[in-house]
Amino acid sequence: MATVMMRNTSGSDVEAQLIYAITLPISCAIILINLLIILAITCSRRLHNSQNYFFLSLLVADLCTGVALPFIPWMGLNRPLSFSSCLLVHIFPNFLFLAFLFNLVLVHYERYRSIVSPLRRGQLWLHRRFALPLLAVWMLPLLFALLPAFGWNNKAIHDQNGCCPETNSTAHSNCVALTGERCCTYRSVFPNAFIYLEVYGLLVPAILSIAAMTCRVLWITREQLRDIQRLQRAVANKEYRRRLEMRYACCVAAVSLAFLACWVPYIVYTHVGMEFLLRRGRKSDRTGHIVLSCVGVGGIAVVPLLLGLANREYTDPVKKLFRKLRHRYGNTSVQMDSSLRFCHS
Repeated sequence: MATVMMRNTSGSDVEAQLIYAITLPISCAIILINLLIILAITCSRRLHNSQNYFFLSLLVADLCTGVALPFIPWMGLNRPLSFSSCLLVHIFPNFLFLAFLFNLVLVHYERYRSIVSPLRRGQLWLHRRFALPLLAVWMLPLLFALLPAFGWNNKAIHDQNGCCPETNSTAHSNCVALTGERCCTYRSVFPNAFIYLEVYGLLVPAILSIAAMTCRVLWITREQLRDIQRLQRAVANKEYRRRLEMRYACCVAAVSLAFLACWVPYIVYTHVGMEFLLRRGRKSDRTGHIVLSCVGVGGIAVVPLLLGLANREYTDPVKKLFRKLRHRYGNTSVQMDSSLRFCHS
């Protein structure tokens, strides 16, 4: 029995090292870049408008997701915790990720509406009453994530399960009798109906809506490019037409690459994870779950950073700040060198 428990402890240590080795670099990069863009928006008065408030809310949600990223893979693993602690470690990361996804949908929808109806942009209800959608994208995920705390959970499974290695039924029963530890699992917090509702009722429709709006924006851009090319044919400016075509091709390539690098790993994690997370009585690939969850959630958390870094309105204030700091510290170092030389002379 002691040998089995030692093997389980060593396995947990390896899993923890794998989780932190993958998530900590991604989490630090997400937190740092989000802080820089948030600082650029808050310090520039000309960026204080409803559109940037939506993006600022997305950056805050992405920052929180970056903080919670190292804890998300643990949601699929077993840990010896009380039921109240088990609720907390599952509900809080779930709420942060849902808030991030809702904010991402809001930003895409606002930009989609602004492109589809550019002349009526100032009349959109999103801009006139921007506080309501901002409140909705934070409160709705919170209410949904708190449903297990309100009673929609499997507390009976938590009370029956002991946090022991599942080698065989006899060894598991003896271990539970000796330790008395109750095991915190996602099954004790989230019923299957809740998981299906979240994945296929919230996550999948959100991803499909973002993909549909992105494709529609690219199609509108293509139509506008054709109109510009018709005007350019009248003046026979072939070089300008070629530059427009190259710019549009680069835009499509960038969007496709971002989708493959950021969205595809999360989509794979969502659907493959449903296969081995919801099956009962069979051993799951814990290492595969860890890698998929870390790469999938980390990849989708990079999407707001790509949107922010691609906008010069957000990157220019950061560049100016770095130039000022470099100039200030450069002058300080020059003065220190000159004073040292004067003292030596």
